[in-house]
Amino acid sequence: MIDKQTIDKILQTADIVDVVSDFVTLKRAGANLKGLCPFHDDRTPSFIVSPAKNICHCFACGEGGSPLNFIMKHESLTFPDALRYLARKYNITIEEKELTDEQKQAQTDRDSMFIVNEWANKWFQEQLYQTDDGRAIGLAYFRARGFRDDILKKFQVGYCPDRKDRSLGNDALKAGYKERYLVNIPDEHDPKQSIGTGLCMKNDHTGGLRDRFRGRVMWPIYSQSGRVAGFGGRVLDMATKGVNVKYMNSPESIIYSKRNELFGLFQARQAISKKDLCFLVEGYTDVMAMHQNGIENVVASSGTALTQGQIAIIHRLTSNITVIYDGDPAGIKASERGIDLLLAAGMNVKLLLLPDGDDPDSFGRKHTAQEYQQYIASHQVDFIHYKTGLLMEEAKGDPQALSNFINNIVRSIAIIPDEITRVLYVRQASQTVQMSEKIISDAVSRQMKANREEWAKEQERRRRNEARGPQADTPQAGEPLPPMEEELMSTDKKKEELLTQMVVRKGEKVIIEVEEENGSKRPLTLAEYIFYNLQGDGLYVHTPVYKRILDEAVARAHEEGFEANRHFINHPDPEVSKTAFLLSTDQETLSKVHQNGNQPEEEDDTAQLADTVNHLLCDIKLGVVREQLKHIIEQVKNPAVKADKERFASLLNEFKEKKEVERILAKQCGDRVMG
Repeated sequence: MIDKQTIDKILQTADIVDVVSDFVTLKRAGANLKGLCPFHDDRTPSFIVSPAKNICHCFACGEGGSPLNFIMKHESLTFPDALRYLARKYNITIEEKELTDEQKQAQTDRDSMFIVNEWANKWFQEQLYQTDDGRAIGLAYFRARGFRDDILKKFQVGYCPDRKDRSLGNDALKAGYKERYLVNIPDEHDPKQSIGTGLCMKNDHTGGLRDRFRGRVMWPIYSQSGRVAGFGGRVLDMATKGVNVKYMNSPESIIYSKRNELFGLFQARQAISKKDLCFLVEGYTDVMAMHQNGIENVVASSGTALTQGQIAIIHRLTSNITVIYDGDPAGIKASERGIDLLLAAGMNVKLLLLPDGDDPDSFGRKHTAQEYQQYIASHQVDFIHYKTGLLMEEAKGDPQALSNFINNIVRSIAIIPDEITRVLYVRQASQTVQMSEKIISDAVSRQMKANREEWAKEQERRRRNEARGPQADTPQAGEPLPPMEEELMSTDKKKEELLTQMVVRKGEKVIIEVEEENGSKRPLTLAEYIFYNLQGDGLYVHTPVYKRILDEAVARAHEEGFEANRHFINHPDPEVSKTAFLLSTDQETLSKVHQNGNQPEEEDDTAQLADTVNHLLCDIKLGVVREQLKHIIEQVKNPAVKADKERFASLLNEFKEKKEVERILAKQCGDRVMG
């Protein structure tokens, strides 16, 4: 674990010009520097580096940020690995936090397991290329499927023989590797805490070791930093009869979890970032086939149902994903399961079904690389067109089937977090099924409400089960995320952006002192003031990334050394860091930087800051009240409501109260109330 002092030293030392220059040729442009953007196909220099602010920004694709953000994006590294990258560049010694004996042992276990896996990866390749069995059985299998040698080398495939006189376990012990790391010691409470690679299994009767993957062709599964975390093995075609487990993966351990790994990610990460698109397929050979056909931005879920962990990994590289599944009933069913998880994560989802009976591997053997790429490019559709193509035809003439089909689409739209995206999909669904947009919209609202209620019940269940231990309260991979709150009282997104901009720039600044019940005074930061002010009126920031920034700024408000701007620009979550970067220097200022490199100084006046916040909060509340008034007016126009005298009178009374609130807020905002 890298201690905070070392992290601060790395962030303070890293120079944006120095870091970017390793990858981009920069030329002076006034006080700044320009170059071709490394994140998209840039023809004219649009990538600006500002030495004064120690940040970079592309005016074409929007990528940029601090030196740390640049390295995370460009090299597709995690936050800790990017820190280590910069530490090596600047010869900064990583000072690990003082670890307990248990933590030291855990660190030793992790390092030892990675070392054993690296050795095993080489051993499997040696068996494939340098033994008679490997060449006759393993290599013949890959070549029969049409894979070129360069692709086999690229993915470092191997072979594990099924012979008593040649085993990985025996060779590993002879090489000095400990049995502790060759087998797997399961943790009954949490499999992810299990020790050992599981390359071998121990015979309970003889005490000897037996290779887990014997008789299988092998694929190493890399972590994002390029270390072998685990393996996947496949029984060869001639041996599949009577075998229940055709594919086998390494067991869960402290370095490998199937639900949080994606095969091919290490080979695809730069292509995904450059193309800003990820193709998701099912199996190892599917990934290899697409690489062989010139498509490198592809990963596989390795035969497991798509999980939240896998989605999060992809989302850090791109928001755009195209899911490719086999064109058989099983493939169609698998795609149905994954669509909603991806939509709920805020991904832009497209889908592609291959012709019946084909998978990306078999499809590649029937077509040239050009035909393959053309088909992939021209057959991607959004989820509404996809579901329509699958279900609409069979629902014709059957009202119940048609209702089920429409509700299927409604459920998918309802979990999309972004309001604008939801509205656009409602409009598209309305046109596709030839039904009123209002009917679809109302159905989506009801589904969102049902989602919230279901989530609340789930949270209550977990609270009741809290006594069973931490696992009972921990969301498992693959479970749905909490539904977004309904935007009945939604605020203007632009105003939310302005609030968040203030939090990013000055969130830690104390702007007022509040008196406690005991008479003492407590300082309130800008972030806290905004949060408690909104909370007091039952309002919320509903844009997910803005909400996260505000919540985190409040949580860290009085943390020693906390500086909102530096913290969020260097945030390990790319979405947060990118948002903070854009908000820390607004587009008008960025344009000035783009033109001549001049950066106006920001005013640092507490009174003016407080006044600006108060006016913006007042403006937001006024907007909400006016939305509520519109809602009441719409209700009282309803003949059914007019017929209900009690309900009608209640609404009129509520309208009167809201109008008075509107008058007071409008006066505070300097606005004018229309009668």
